[in-house]
Amino acid sequence: MELSQRVQKLTPSSTLAITAKANELKASGQDVIGLAAGEPDFNTPGNIIQAAFRAVEAGKTKYTPAGGLPQLKQAIQSKLERDGLHYQLNEIMVASGAKHALYNLFQSILDEGDEVIIPIPYWVSYPEQVKLAGGEPVYVETDEATAFKVTAAKLDTVKTARTKALILNTPSNPTGALYSEDELQEVADWAVKNNIIVVSDEIYETLVYDGKHISIATLGDAIKALTVVINGVSKSHSMTGWRIGYAAGDQKIIKAMTDLASHSTSNPTTPSQWAAIEAYEGDQTFLKEMNATFKSRLDTIYPLLMEIPGISCIKPKGAFYLYPNVKETVKLCGLNSADELVEQLLEEVLVAAVPGSSFGSPDNIRLSYATDLESMTEAIKRIKQFVTDRMERA
Repeated sequence: MELSQRVQKLTPSSTLAITAKANELKASGQDVIGLAAGEPDFNTPGNIIQAAFRAVEAGKTKYTPAGGLPQLKQAIQSKLERDGLHYQLNEIMVASGAKHALYNLFQSILDEGDEVIIPIPYWVSYPEQVKLAGGEPVYVETDEATAFKVTAAKLDTVKTARTKALILNTPSNPTGALYSEDELQEVADWAVKNNIIVVSDEIYETLVYDGKHISIATLGDAIKALTVVINGVSKSHSMTGWRIGYAAGDQKIIKAMTDLASHSTSNPTTPSQWAAIEAYEGDQTFLKEMNATFKSRLDTIYPLLMEIPGISCIKPKGAFYLYPNVKETVKLCGLNSADELVEQLLEEVLVAAVPGSSFGSPDNIRLSYATDLESMTEAIKRIKQFVTDRMERA
């Protein structure tokens, strides 16, 4: 039986594959330290869990509008107001996670051959979702020399008459890069000049340790009209499994995304929506506590990482990933690629990382510090010992 061409072109998620392999080794009794998963290692706050319990007990388990509960859209509206962004309720759509919001967005704005500019390195699902919508991913290079950020000049080198959208992820997965207001203004001016939609993925907005998160949509009416903000509660409130995200933007686009959802998912899970209302309207102490924990981990782990021979790494300003360049480390170990390094680390010292090739930059690896400090410290120790041993044998 033949599968469709669209699914045959898909590249499976390497982060999920590596996490699954690490979990398999753990289940067999191996002492694996997983640094691959992209989710906080905190439980969802109790007040949010209780809100879901209350909803279920009250019988709030039926269908909701496809675009989300009005009460949740109001909570998101108020949250955005606090960020300096005003949207009408018909300019907000609740989805089954931010990934689902992105999927519906690309399905709603792209036709065959439309191009979407994606900065390298990128989150693994961006290119695949663009391709599923019939679009063409067009990549623009960034690296350590540019602090993993694009400029108008760089964007001009890849823009064509078919360019429909630009994806902007700040803070970034996998690099932790954070755009400043001036840097965002330059991108905003470029987008307005060229009438290009900006897909602003802000899922890591609360996890900033140096500077502050700014939404590009706050930089004037012209860029706001072209921006679709994507966000959700997965990272901010440690609710990855609850699957609640949202999109905010032009009413015509939001309506199309909502109509699409009505024929696919019907609606986001109802108890999860009530939990998300509490996430946005309830006690926000958890956000500061989790942020402080991640910052402490980063400040402790980063200097240890830099002691590993051959490693170079920009200290991230947000998210919860380290994205070291391991090109020299690979050479010192007598290996052929960062992919091989990642494979050997899992097999020989039981540390699960993600190769940068998954994100479009093959000289890097991604290490998530969304794990306890003791485990993270041990993982860095194992990596360092692995490199030292390989150097002695090389």
